[in-house]
Amino acid sequence: MLNVGYAIAGAIFMISMALFAFLKGGTREKIGAGYLIVAWFASLLVQEHNDFRGLPIGMFLVDIFSLLFFASLAWRAPRSWPVWVTGLQLVTVMGHVMILTNKTVPIASLYTVMNLVGYLIIFCIGLGTFWAWQDRKAASQHTAGVR
Repeated sequence: MLNVGYAIAGAIFMISMALFAFLKGGTREKIGAGYLIVAWFASLLVQEHNDFRGLPIGMFLVDIFSLLFFASLAWRAPRSWPVWVTGLQLVTVMGHVMILTNKTVPIASLYTVMNLVGYLIIFCIGLGTFWAWQDRKAASQHTAGVR
């Protein structure tokens, strides 16, 4: 029952960052936040009874696709947040690989790292949204001063 509080706090944080990205972000921020919400719901759908050698294969596929998606979003990005998000997502995928190769690491610690990385990804999207918002604000003030 105590885990429900953490889940609700995480959901509120994710939805608030996504709304911030949709309201104030640029195109890449909106695409990243939209994909993150879709991947979140996809991960909720695939969490039940799909283990392969101790690895939740549905989550592994969602995380692999997320890595590819964020890597494509980072390709020639004018800001650095998509590169950071891609690197963080790579940490999550490597956690899955460690589970798959039966490394002697406590499984709870890997799941903790994967969850914390998820929060860092949301934070990076929020930070990128703030930068995009401030850049647009400065550009509009600059063009207003030129007239």
